[in-house]
Amino acid sequence: MTSRTQGADAHPQRHEEAGDDAERLTVAVSILALLADRTRLALMRRLGEGEADVTTLTEACGAPRPSVSQHLAKLRLAGLVTARKDGRRVVYALRHGHLRRLVDEALNVADHQIGALPPHD
Repeated sequence: MTSRTQGADAHPQRHEEAGDDAERLTVAVSILALLADRTRLALMRRLGEGEADVTTLTEACGAPRPSVSQHLAKLRLAGLVTARKDGRRVVYALRHGHLRRLVDEALNVADHQIGALPPHD
C-alpha cells in the first residue's frame, strides 16, 4: 500500500459532495492563510519537532516574545495547536500530524525552488 493510498484509507468519510467540497476548500484556504506568515510557519515547523514552551519557540523563530505569544494565540484559536499547563509554563503542540506534514511539504517545495532541484513525486 502506498503512502498516498494509506492517507486516503485513514479518512474513509471524505466529503465529496459539492457543498462539502466548498466547505473543505474554505477551511483549507483559512489554514493556508494562517501559515502564510513567516513567524507562524517557523512556529509550526518547530512544533513539528515536538512540544515546546514560549521561551523555546521564541528562540527557535527569532521573533519577539510578545509577537510569538500573539501568533500562538491565533494558531490556538484556529485549532492548529494545543496548549497545556506544565507547572508555571504553557506547553504548545501541533493538533495532529497532518499539519507537520503540510509544513514539511511546503518547505520541501521551497528547497526545490531555491536549489533548482528537479520535480519528483
